[in-house]
Amino acid sequence: MIDTEKMPVVAFRDDELPTIKSAHSDSSEFEQIMRILVVEDEKGISNFLKEGLEEEGFAVDFAGDGRKGLELASVNDYDLLIFDWMLPGLSGIEVCREFRKLNQTAPVIFLTARDTVQDVVFGLEAGANDYIKKPFEFDELLARIRVQLKSRTGEQTLLKLGNIEMNLDTHRVFRGPQEIELTPKEFSLLEYLIRNKGKVCTRTNIIEHVWDIHFDSDTSVIDVYINFLRKKLNPNRKEEELIHTIRGVGYIARDE
Repeated sequence: MIDTEKMPVVAFRDDELPTIKSAHSDSSEFEQIMRILVVEDEKGISNFLKEGLEEEGFAVDFAGDGRKGLELASVNDYDLLIFDWMLPGLSGIEVCREFRKLNQTAPVIFLTARDTVQDVVFGLEAGANDYIKKPFEFDELLARIRVQLKSRTGEQTLLKLGNIEMNLDTHRVFRGPQEIELTPKEFSLLEYLIRNKGKVCTRTNIIEHVWDIHFDSDTSVIDVYINFLRKKLNPNRKEEELIHTIRGVGYIARDE
């Protein structure tokens, strides 16, 4: 593995920045891409959801059984999870319970053919946030997804890190009284770091959430963007450094 901490900093100008294209770069350039995990064993439904959700700009991971779904949910950061109730390995109910035991708060939506009031209550008590019955219309599922994501992040229109303030509505960043001009990708990177304040963000997680691509090896482009972000947020090195390097792992934003 390349130790990017020991690599020399490449002096790119803004107009020479390396670019990474994703399938949703046009529609998501000004937004953090939301990642969804779908745990569903019916391939027809899985393919239908993959096509529909990716067309709407989401990044989607899939698992075909409960054990694989719990494994993915345990090691990755997802903004929302969709579980089928009846799954091989572990049921959706079991996966949801184990997921909540990890103190994970991401919203969970159940997909199931079960339709009694008792089933709905049972699913919600297991930790689900919402419940949609099969067969379902994609537009209804999409609306429910957006409600859950909005209720989770909609109240945070102003993010803070020390004396840095990000206004997600106006897309402006200030450090104290000074406005900081950021490129769209720098803005998304800073937003991701602040939303995960106090938590180590690996390079892989950063590149998957901010660029929506899976990187198996070289993530040194992250170090380039972090370098630019630090220079813009602290050009004269007179302010406290709020984005810290975790050697060999990634970065953490903290103001304490």
